[in-house]
Amino acid sequence: MTGQRIGYIRVSTFDQNPERQLEGVKVDRAFSDKASGKDVKRPQLEAL
Repeated sequence: MTGQRIGYIRVSTFDQNPERQLEGVKVDRAFSDKASGKDVKRPQLEAL
């Protein structure tokens, strides 16, 4: 059985590039949210 590498990315503003956080990292699946630090609703994190 092989494991999956899963990445989670959060950026706080819509003009930030979330892909930069995973540059050079190999993942099978990536989840990302665009939310401020005070926002506790992060649907993609909950999807993990």
